[in-house]
Amino acid sequence: MISGVYGLKELARAIASNPAQWRPLVFTNGCFDILHAGHVRYLQQASSLGRSLVVGLNSDASVQALKPQQPGLPTRPIVPEEQRAEVLAALKAVDAVVIFPETTAIELIATLKPDIYVKGGDYQIETLPEAPAVLACGGKISLVKIEVPSSTSAIVKRILQL
Repeated sequence: MISGVYGLKELARAIASNPAQWRPLVFTNGCFDILHAGHVRYLQQASSLGRSLVVGLNSDASVQALKPQQPGLPTRPIVPEEQRAEVLAALKAVDAVVIFPETTAIELIATLKPDIYVKGGDYQIETLPEAPAVLACGGKISLVKIEVPSSTSAIVKRILQL
């Protein structure tokens, strides 16, 4: 067991048993494959919006569904889910990580009922599949500015060009 990495039911129980420790709860989700400064700044911004930050981490299978194999590039994710979860959980800004198998975080949102759902400013609320679930549980959606534009895909491509 890695400190800060939870199963969904375990995390829901922890939040319910001590809401003062967790709420207002900020939630975000993503693949977080090769962690970079853009991820760190994004998570710091998200964390500043509430008392705790929970990160929903796409499982290896869901990353593969979201980011299919491209010719000349390695299969994604590069880093296995357990290692990605451990790295995220070690960040000061992150209070909990939960790995999920779906391609969207709708089930996590319905279970955890975050007060604030955060995504990067490159998203639009109208096209977020999680938006209806957030609004249905009374949460707010916040799109935060991308401070360091970077991506795992761009990093991989750069490495392969060297």
